[in-house]
Amino acid sequence: MTKPEITEEESLNLVEVKKVLSKIKKRDAELNFRAARLEDYLNHFAKTTQKDATALQKDIEDLDVPRLKKEHVDALINFMPVNVEDFKVIMQGFSITINKENRDKILDAIKKYA
Repeated sequence: MTKPEITEEESLNLVEVKKVLSKIKKRDAELNFRAARLEDYLNHFAKTTQKDATALQKDIEDLDVPRLKKEHVDALINFMPVNVEDFKVIMQGFSITINKENRDKILDAIKKYA
């Protein structure tokens, strides 16, 4: 059995994972069991297009919300919350506080793509 070595760790949203998986699918003739299950999951839950996800990511990053990192933006893109309650549920998994003004700006940006 090979020992994989982690060279870099990066946060990805579901659309980016789908893109990486499609590259692997082109490279390999057939996906293994786990990759095939992941592909099914992504086809079911990743409803946003690559173009929209990239545009939304740029829109949220352009808001310059303090302490908001790429992993937070990826979680927002994955779940696409359209109301305050959903936003709070997603963000409670992180140790970050976002004020009401910035939260409303983020929700307005997400509503354009939802």
